[in-house]
Amino acid sequence: MNALMIMLLVFVFSILIGYLLISRVPPLLHTPLMSMTNAISAVTILGALLVFADPTNVSENLLGAVAIVMAAFNAVGGFVITERMLKLFKNK
Repeated sequence: MNALMIMLLVFVFSILIGYLLISRVPPLLHTPLMSMTNAISAVTILGALLVFADPTNVSENLLGAVAIVMAAFNAVGGFVITERMLKLFKNK
């Protein structure tokens, strides 16, 4: 197997396992889970940036770019949702 195929398999399995795990989390734990997913997204962004550090072909660059966009979207969305939830607990 070449490196691109291995990266695609890891990407697909990560999506499936992540979906299965997160879909079973009770609503009470969503806030701590959100902070954990933000940390995982940061690691994903670092890993995707490592893809760009080595000489790669166009398909690997595209996969790294998709990973960066998806992880950044998740991280920013997580911070926005966490901020909204924290505002619920502030005194008016």
